[in-house]
Amino acid sequence: MPVEDCSFPHRRFVAQILSSGLLLAALAGCHHAPSADVMATVNGKEIQRTEVEKYVKASLGDNPQQPSNEQLDIVRLNILHQLIEDEILQQRAAKLGLAATDEDVNAKLTEMKAPYTQEEFDNQLKQRNITLDDLKRDLRRSLTKEKLLNKEIESKINITDADITSYYTAHKSEFNLIEPQYHLAQIVASAVPMQQSANIPAKTFSEADAKKKIQTLYNRLKSGEDFGAVAIQFSDDASTASNGGDMGFVGESALHNNQAVYDAISNLKPGAITDIMPIFDGAGPGHRVIGYAIYRLISREPAGQRELNDPRVQQTIRQFLRESRAQLLKNAYFEMLHDQAKVRNFYAEEILKNGGQ
Repeated sequence: MPVEDCSFPHRRFVAQILSSGLLLAALAGCHHAPSADVMATVNGKEIQRTEVEKYVKASLGDNPQQPSNEQLDIVRLNILHQLIEDEILQQRAAKLGLAATDEDVNAKLTEMKAPYTQEEFDNQLKQRNITLDDLKRDLRRSLTKEKLLNKEIESKINITDADITSYYTAHKSEFNLIEPQYHLAQIVASAVPMQQSANIPAKTFSEADAKKKIQTLYNRLKSGEDFGAVAIQFSDDASTASNGGDMGFVGESALHNNQAVYDAISNLKPGAITDIMPIFDGAGPGHRVIGYAIYRLISREPAGQRELNDPRVQQTIRQFLRESRAQLLKNAYFEMLHDQAKVRNFYAEEILKNGGQ
């Protein structure tokens, strides 16, 4: 099961949320389904219907168009599947003594609360129908999973110089730039649900809140705070936040898709940042603002072939190979743990028994 770095369990939450429960009673030689409140068990630990329904409700949000019963069943099955997978990981971490501590949870919570007053943060939780205890519980589980994967996967990956040379030889043409490239980083404050990031507990879902958040972060940058550190702690874009906002190299032609962004970036010196830039849900006039961003120009590269002795080429290849190998090992690891676990999905059995009706 591919796993996303995570934290706040709403909208794109399901890969990080776990549930608690009671021991499944089993009679000798047969398996009786527990009460209707139990949708599945993992090594005897129950996943409750109330837990699943809470995240079903959160995933639907305020959409006035309600899904059909069949669509709701699909949502429940997907959520339940992820809850099962996460429970397997959580139990493995507990077995290895890798559970997150209170200190870990409180430190992460402090990071997330930093851009807000207490009242603003409480309002964020209220808007998402989440209590502080809910948030702490899910942070604990997310941090526990991170500890587990760091120990079982990340710490065992070693990318050698020979690996890098081999990759470069096979993909040399990829390092021949046909147009100028801009190495960029970004900090995003979103006004709409985005791919889940570690900062979702503090993320905003309205244009006004997104603008207020990005202005706060812009002020922090202007006061001298490190761009990468701010991105890691507060950016709402999951694909770049964990890397300090690093977007990699972006071709000049791609930047021309948003002329205002291109004009702002093309006038920067390496290390400088843009003003606050709106993010639209499409190109051209008439599109709504879905968030705001601050971009940092790391470097500007002319067209031409990049050689293997370029440290930036080596770093790019090393990072790519490491991420690819980590994903492969994680997928295999999750499958192995799943094979070793005793899982019973009563909800799936119920759907099949009723013929999907």
